[in-house]
Parts: sequence; structure tokens; C-alpha cells
Amino acid sequence: MARRRKGRAIDGVLLLDKPLGLSSNHALQRAKRLFFAAKAGHTGSLDPLATGVLPVCFGEATKFSQFLLDADKRYRATFVLGEKTATGDAEGELLEALSAAAVTEPAVLKAMQALTGEIDQIPPMYSALKQNGQPLYKLARQGIEVEREARHVTIYEFDLLAFRAGERAEVEVDVLCSKGTYIRSLAEDLGEALGCGGHVSALRRTATGPFDESQCVSIDELNDERGDGLAELLDHHLLPTDTPVASLAAITLPESSAYYFRLGNPVMDSQVYRTGQEGDMVRVFCESGQFLGVGTLDEGRVAPKRLVANTATAS
Repeated sequence: MARRRKGRAIDGVLLLDKPLGLSSNHALQRAKRLFFAAKAGHTGSLDPLATGVLPVCFGEATKFSQFLLDADKRYRATFVLGEKTATGDAEGELLEALSAAAVTEPAVLKAMQALTGEIDQIPPMYSALKQNGQPLYKLARQGIEVEREARHVTIYEFDLLAFRAGERAEVEVDVLCSKGTYIRSLAEDLGEALGCGGHVSALRRTATGPFDESQCVSIDELNDERGDGLAELLDHHLLPTDTPVASLAAITLPESSAYYFRLGNPVMDSQVYRTGQEGDMVRVFCESGQFLGVGTLDEGRVAPKRLVANTATAS
């Protein structure tokens, strides 16, 4: 007999401001307990050192979390030049210290420009990427280093916010990048280009896709708001279930067609021809406004791709 989930069957997306010192999973679990949610998942890990935008999907919204995982991200970071660490951030063992006194702001700007656009990055050993089912960070903790394949990423914007010269120079940067970009690797690459090494000392994710830090709520704020009350007091913070796919065009089906779509059948609809191109994905609603899921346009029909099972909350 299947084990029944503990918690409420709520659906929606919470824009959480992850605090310093917590892993993404610990932050997720605290949010899940506060909402007394039966099912939850986050959309893109942040290191314990990092803070900022961490979308948390509850219930049926978890089916669409990949869309936020694939979204572009924006970060504000501080890099220390003149120090190489084992992890590429301030928490790692210091491997080498080199003077950054000769580094100038024009040199930093030139090196940053060379790291803007489409670049190849080698993922750090201290990352959650898996090799033969084993996370790389577990191997790294055992002193094992394995060869990693370079990944193509895009740095859309790499702007210098501040430069502080010295033996241990500091740069504050703003980065808009594609999914899969490691800011730690960017700091190391910048330090390497300047001949003095570098690592991240502070990192904040300021945006994920269309969502930015101004829309987020912290765990402390949620704690204070709920107090000794019921979890339902927090439900107004949940965005609709279709939030992760809000960038997709929408189709509204009449109830007769929606019935068959819910059963997993492609349905004909005249909107298909004016909504998008063959193969495009769309959000699908029924006339009542209920979100049904995501479908694919196919020869005048919309075919179900991922369906919503229920719409308990924030749907």
C-alpha cells in the first residue's frame, strides 16, 4: 500500500529569498514545513554561501519546475583577486596567495569583456554534478579529482560595479547568464586571466527568469507572519501553478474539448493556427479559467504534454 504524504495538497510557486548559511534543500524543507505542504521542490540550487531568489514549487507546480531551472539567472557577486581556494569560494581551503597589487581597473574590464558572450566553463569539483552516480563534491572531499567536460554557457552581461585595488583586490560584479553557469568558475577564470587567482567571497542571485529579489519573501518573514497560526495564513504568497511556464502563449479550450484534453487526448482547436508554430508549447486552460497543463501544437491540434492533476491552491 502506497504511503500517504503528510501535509496539505497545495499547488503554486513561492519566491523565497534564501538566507546565508543554509543549503537550498534546507531552505526548501523549512518553507515546506511552514506551509505544511505535502510536496515541494526548488528550481536551481544555491550554495550555502549564496543568498537570493530561490523559487519553490509546491504540488502540481513541481511538474513545471524544469522551465525555471532552464531560465536565465542574474547574480551580484564580490570576487577577491589574489587568492585561489579549493572550492572557488571563501569557504574553501586557501591553495595559493599571489599579490593583486598590480591589477588595475582597466585590466579588470578588459578581462571581463573577454569572458562575456558564449564561453566554455569547466564545472568545479565542488559541485552537485554527478559522475557515475556520485556527486562531484563527495569525490572532492575525498581528495579525488576527475576530468570534467567543458560546458557551453552564455554570459549575456558582465558589468563591473566597483573595484577596490590592493594586495587582495576586490571587484563587485553584476552577471546575467544562461542556466548552468558557475559564478565560482567565472571568478576563477577572471583571476587566472589577471594572473593572480580569484574566488567568490559573496554571492546573491537577484533574478531567475522574469522574477527578481523584490518579489521574494524570507523565511524569517514567513515565520513572523504565521506565528502560532495555521499554514493557510501564508497561502497568499503563492503564485499560480502555471507561473514557471508563464512565458508560453495560452490557449483556452471549451469545456467539451477540455474534457478530452484532461484524459490525455489531442484536441482540435482553431486557436492553434493563430497561437504559434508547429511544435510550439502552450499553456492550456479551460473556459472556467482552470489551468490544465502544457500542450504542443500539432497539425491544428493541441496535444497534452504535461497535465495538472488538481488545482487545490493558487491555480
